[in-house]
Amino acid sequence: MKSLFIHGAEDMRLEDVAVGEPGEGEVLLRVRYVGICGSDLHYYFHGKNGENLVREPFTPGHELSATVEADPSGEWATGTPVTVHPARYGAPVERISDRPHLWPGGDYLGSAANLPHRQGAAAEYVIVEKHMLRGLPDGLSLRDAALAEPLGVALHALTVAGDDRGSLGDRALVLGAGPIGLLVVAALLARGVEHVAVGDIQEPALARARALGAHETFLVGTDDVPAAAYPVVFECSAAPVSLTQAITSAAFAGVVVQVGMLADTTIGVNLAPLVSKEVQLRGTFRFSTEIDEAVDMLAANPSISQVVTHVLPATEAVKAFETARDSASSCKVLIEF
Repeated sequence: MKSLFIHGAEDMRLEDVAVGEPGEGEVLLRVRYVGICGSDLHYYFHGKNGENLVREPFTPGHELSATVEADPSGEWATGTPVTVHPARYGAPVERISDRPHLWPGGDYLGSAANLPHRQGAAAEYVIVEKHMLRGLPDGLSLRDAALAEPLGVALHALTVAGDDRGSLGDRALVLGAGPIGLLVVAALLARGVEHVAVGDIQEPALARARALGAHETFLVGTDDVPAAAYPVVFECSAAPVSLTQAITSAAFAGVVVQVGMLADTTIGVNLAPLVSKEVQLRGTFRFSTEIDEAVDMLAANPSISQVVTHVLPATEAVKAFETARDSASSCKVLIEF
């Protein structure tokens, strides 16, 4: 089979490897689409994602859709369309028993955090544990199902904000209209938030937000973004100046959810309004069970699929990564196998 391997910074090759045999509790999948995530971009362009250095040939990819190729147990029929929850959880921790994605010792498809690396799904076939499989409802295409994992990330950000399926209130601001930011917008709209505002430094990104249904947009750096105006703000760009804006724009006793992965270094952020307004700053990381709602939400809201702007074949993977890095001309980019 063909599989993508990152060997180091800007060194990615489509190589032939043997198709594995699924063991007990495992299923062999025929991969159809793999989404390019920000972490994948870091692995390719920099040879590392944060502190996670590529130390051996490494297959990226944790956003995927596929069909079942072989299930030794017979539970999953060949050809069944699925997406995948890419996490394997570590040892349970009582204090956070309801947050298994934070338990230490787990891993994630397409992660170089451990050695050997947890190989990802950017290949013609991949083997996963059966508990990772999520069957697709009728009407949800394999192309659109590749959005389930990043939409799960967006929905978990709403969970962290305190949302209980419709309790977010009537106003929210999303800063950063990249793939995750737009999926946060889609999740807010699907949950019934009455006024969703979006800020970004690029007009094409704002145009995509408006097409998705955003009620108001701001070109950050040009337009004045209201201060103390939003009960909840989602910071999705990971730019320190954007976090300062988020705290400024949060209402009194509001909540700021840091969705974008901040750099592992000291950053300059003005936190003074955090104190004077009693704003809560909350981090969010991946997701727990939200991928299940994401699958249903994608089926019920076909317009979310417009977050995908490009689909390229695996033979053009380098071009796909270059396209995904150009946020002015692209949003979510998929690789098709």
